[in-house]
Amino acid sequence: MTDFSMGEMQEMQRKLQDKYKDKWEPIGPETGKNKLLWMIGETGEVIDIVKKNGGAEAAADPELRKNLVEEMADVLMYYNDVMLCYGITPEELKAAYENKFEKNMKRW
Repeated sequence: MTDFSMGEMQEMQRKLQDKYKDKWEPIGPETGKNKLLWMIGETGEVIDIVKKNGGAEAAADPELRKNLVEEMADVLMYYNDVMLCYGITPEELKAAYENKFEKNMKRW
């Protein structure tokens, strides 16, 4: 099994955005805020699964886990839309992530 890269996710989001360009808000900085709000809503759905069932049960029960993973995918879809709205590339994100990682490794 291979990793699922940010580049792959962004390409899939671009295809979705292109397919539904007449139905969905256009990708751009002005719609980034709306995409963030939708992402927060999806994050709330993930939280609801864990809150209502407990983390261990959500991770172990096959049906709950399926729902948990599906909602996490929704979060990532909006996350990638946000990146597309602001023109953030996977390379930029990787550099920022590595920089933050190094800062956190030296924090305490």
